[in-house]
Amino acid sequence: MTVSAVQRPLLFLDVDGPLIPFGTAPQDYPDGHPTYQAVLEPQGRHSNPLLARLNPEHGPRLTALPCDLVWATTWMADANECVAPRIGLPQLAVVIWPEPSDEDEQAERAGLHWKTRALVEWAAGRPFAWVDDEVTNTDRAWVAAHHQGKALLHRVDPCRGLADSDYATLGSWLRQPV
Repeated sequence: MTVSAVQRPLLFLDVDGPLIPFGTAPQDYPDGHPTYQAVLEPQGRHSNPLLARLNPEHGPRLTALPCDLVWATTWMADANECVAPRIGLPQLAVVIWPEPSDEDEQAERAGLHWKTRALVEWAAGRPFAWVDDEVTNTDRAWVAAHHQGKALLHRVDPCRGLADSDYATLGSWLRQPV
């Protein structure tokens, strides 16, 4: 692995909320969330009607970002089978969530998202951005205190999903020197 590959930031990507908008449709969608034709329709058992909300423009926009994409979702490996083909993403690395420890459960009761500790461990000091609809200031403070590299914890409005402004924020942050 080259030095530049080691320094390339990670982008931890959640599915529900950022890629699949849910909840009350925003004002600009009075008829409900838009649906899209898949770039490639996955074969087999995946008939989740929410998959039609995946905007195929996300794939090229995400792959154009200067980072290594990693699924950070409860979809886990299913994200590569069900989500990636619909939006034109390659197979991505997947965070495998550990069983929660007593320490994790205490931290969660104190307001820390259950993914936060695992993502910092997975990053192992590498710079990372985390795109999720459940990120809070508690998570940001914990990461600032426990992660050696730079980090951006970016909350996406789950009713809209990733939007132009989110891509602008991510692109700007990812292009900053490490």
